[in-house]
Amino acid sequence: MADLQDEVHTTADVDGSDEPFAGEGEEPVGSEGSEPFLGVSDPGADPLERAHAILAAHPVADGYSGLPWALRHLSSYDLETGEAAVDTDVPRLREGHVGALFWSLHLPEGMDGDRAVGATLEQLDLVRTVVRTHPEGLRLACTAGQATDVLRCGRVAVLLGPAGAAAIGDSLGILRSLCALGLRVLTLSGVSWASEAGLTRFGEEVLREMNRLGVLADLSGASEETVRRALVVSKSPVLCTRSAAHALRPHPDNLPDDLLAGLGEAKGLCMVPLTAKQTGPAVRDVADHLDHVRALAGPDCVGLSGTYDVGTAHPRELADASCYPRLIAELLHRGWTEADITLLTWGNVQRVLRGADFTARAAQQRREPSTAKIAELDG
Repeated sequence: MADLQDEVHTTADVDGSDEPFAGEGEEPVGSEGSEPFLGVSDPGADPLERAHAILAAHPVADGYSGLPWALRHLSSYDLETGEAAVDTDVPRLREGHVGALFWSLHLPEGMDGDRAVGATLEQLDLVRTVVRTHPEGLRLACTAGQATDVLRCGRVAVLLGPAGAAAIGDSLGILRSLCALGLRVLTLSGVSWASEAGLTRFGEEVLREMNRLGVLADLSGASEETVRRALVVSKSPVLCTRSAAHALRPHPDNLPDDLLAGLGEAKGLCMVPLTAKQTGPAVRDVADHLDHVRALAGPDCVGLSGTYDVGTAHPRELADASCYPRLIAELLHRGWTEADITLLTWGNVQRVLRGADFTARAAQQRREPSTAKIAELDG
């Protein structure tokens, strides 16, 4: 696995910089501190034409892709020229103006313990292989600056995570090792310390150590008690990598209005999935959820999650990763401003990534790596 660690770290030098983080030493910025938005489309043009123009300048940072697990079942594949067996390949990512993609390392339900740790490491190794064999289309990234550098080089940035909480095997040492290998997001659900009852004392210590490392907490699929406690404990922004509005569609991974409002107050990010089960069978249904989340959490706290290659159906007009312009055109038709769309597609993910890095640098100055054991805190 040393090769994977080397490849992740060298991605920082895409632009020739020797700095480990782009913008190191700077405080995280939101929309008010980002580069000023300059209109890139003709307001009188067709909405689809405007959507392509906006996305060409401000591409999509997609919050969830199941591609690693899907590729495990293929004997061969070519993502650079096109691969019909999956929903995602480089040509469709380019057509959809996707600039960055979080690759899920989630495992089948019921896998835990050493098997979960081992399977997660195997998926990390698979990602390394996929990125290495598709150098003209893909590049690994860990930070906001690295993702931007990859984009400037004409590639799609691949960020590692979310992984399931079982991947750390109830060990903060394993969490640190996965972080060193490039893990960027961990989902807080499906384990004893992050359950329906909420975060235990060990669970809170895991979250504090994630803050220290710069690993983002994913709360999609977590219990309401876990979400509420995580919003209090975390000093870093949190993510919901695939959650829509429960008020519009009562899926278990969708968030009720009070949690959406709480996520907005905490400056977290709700990434709305493009799946028929969670948002509905048509592009207008997805847009309804985006409207709802934006109204409750604010324009700084809403993002997009294709949730492709996870074996679930998608709205008719959003069948694969090439279809994002159709969704953006629908939002333009509804009166979304170009500034709000640039936050939705790229800016909000950048803000959260920068926020996590800033929190980590500050925490590392005052906090040593935790040596806590689950038996000590929850025994």
